[in-house]
Amino acid sequence: MRRGVAWVLAAAVIGLGMVGTATPASAHNVLIDSSPENGAEIDTAPDRIDLVFDQIVQPGFNTVTVTGPDQNRWEETSEATVDGETVSTTVHPLGPAGEYTVGFRVLSADGHTVRGSTTFTLTEAGDGDVPPQPADDEASADGSADEASTEEGMPVWPWIAGAAVLLAVGVTVGIRFGGGDTSKG
Repeated sequence: MRRGVAWVLAAAVIGLGMVGTATPASAHNVLIDSSPENGAEIDTAPDRIDLVFDQIVQPGFNTVTVTGPDQNRWEETSEATVDGETVSTTVHPLGPAGEYTVGFRVLSADGHTVRGSTTFTLTEAGDGDVPPQPADDEASADGSADEASTEEGMPVWPWIAGAAVLLAVGVTVGIRFGGGDTSKG
């Protein structure tokens, strides 16, 4: 019987160790720099937005939008240019002074979609006129229309389920094969 108890205890320790160390996958790209910098106050409007990530961005399906304080979109095209870790888009000459939001959706190195945004404030109004606006059915780059994608990686529940299965197998093996003669105390 002592051998059975040892198996059960060993399986329990291993199972709890697996559950305790389970963490979500964290291989998604992370925005590490932007031009203009996040939160910057600038007096001259940029003609291009650059977003720099910590890993190479896969080409295709990458979008960048620039929304002004007037809620108009100012990017020339939402199809972004990818050069290694840098994703860029050109913008129309900006108009009103105020906060601009740069929304992005990129295809991460691990194949998952990563979304986010940065902001900058134009302190002096530009001379740009409101450009033609995209159709209402186009998804915004910050991902509000694509709730199926996630930025969080693999959930923890498969690790917990796996640990529970291993624990059950360990207990079963311990009871089944660890028995022995229990009358000799």
